[in-house]
Amino acid sequence: MNAQSGIFALGTPEHAYLEFDLRPGEHAVALVAAVAALADPLSTVGGVNLVLGFRPELWAEVAEPADVPASARSWTEDLVGADGYTMPATQRDAVVWVAGVDRTAVFDNGRAVIDGLAAVAVLRRETTGWHYRQDRDLTGFIDGTENPSLLEAPDVALVPPGQPGAGSSVLLLQMWDHDSDTWERLPVADQERVIGRSKPDSIEIDEALMPADSHVSRTVLEVDGEELPIFRRNVAFGGVSGHGTAFVGFSCDQWRLAEMLRRMAGVGDGVRDALTCYTTPVTGGYYTVPSVTALARFAPPEED
Repeated sequence: MNAQSGIFALGTPEHAYLEFDLRPGEHAVALVAAVAALADPLSTVGGVNLVLGFRPELWAEVAEPADVPASARSWTEDLVGADGYTMPATQRDAVVWVAGVDRTAVFDNGRAVIDGLAAVAVLRRETTGWHYRQDRDLTGFIDGTENPSLLEAPDVALVPPGQPGAGSSVLLLQMWDHDSDTWERLPVADQERVIGRSKPDSIEIDEALMPADSHVSRTVLEVDGEELPIFRRNVAFGGVSGHGTAFVGFSCDQWRLAEMLRRMAGVGDGVRDALTCYTTPVTGGYYTVPSVTALARFAPPEED
């Protein structure tokens, strides 16, 4: 479906998420063109995988209507849930996710990204990520148990053929700080009730015993008995004294991502995800990740 291949490039242990805003006086098309110019040299010669995303309205301003997913919208207001619990909106104009097999490649290519965009965009946040204990997050639990297989992932993550924005994806990028000391003082049995799964092997708690506020209960979406998954590419970020989870979620439509957050925050029914007592969201933004064909329209012409 001509999607950006980095969405599905599993196995890269080192990551950098670079979030940018358009410089005052610059035009959206200049930013898109500058980002598009990075894609081929860094992913081929540089040896890293890139995922390139834009604030949905910025992308819609410059792209052809057929290349704009209908559901994508910026995150412009904080999400306020039960007891005033808040997920902040920190929407930026563009994000470049650099992933590679070693820190050096990600570092060098990340610097090339910042330098390549310097004339048109200001770097607002840099987040360094890595895979923690292979398939586990900083809670010690296996992350992504509900993830679709790579064969099924394109149907989950990409706008389907025949719809506006076909081959593109909606990205939710959030950084969640962890209170690891408090979490690790919990007995494992209590941790398992918070998550809704066993810690050693990620077996889901029996439905009759599943706490209503468990992470599983609040994040698994069902409509008319059908589960609506998303495709997660989460990693750990930060250092010893301050760290957390970079939530990197892709979907064919934004509703799934937004509804998951509403449920986690307890919007509507007042039942907040128990995991939010130990993790705190510090950023939040939605991005359109265009198809390769759509992005190529803004790339510089090839030299003879």
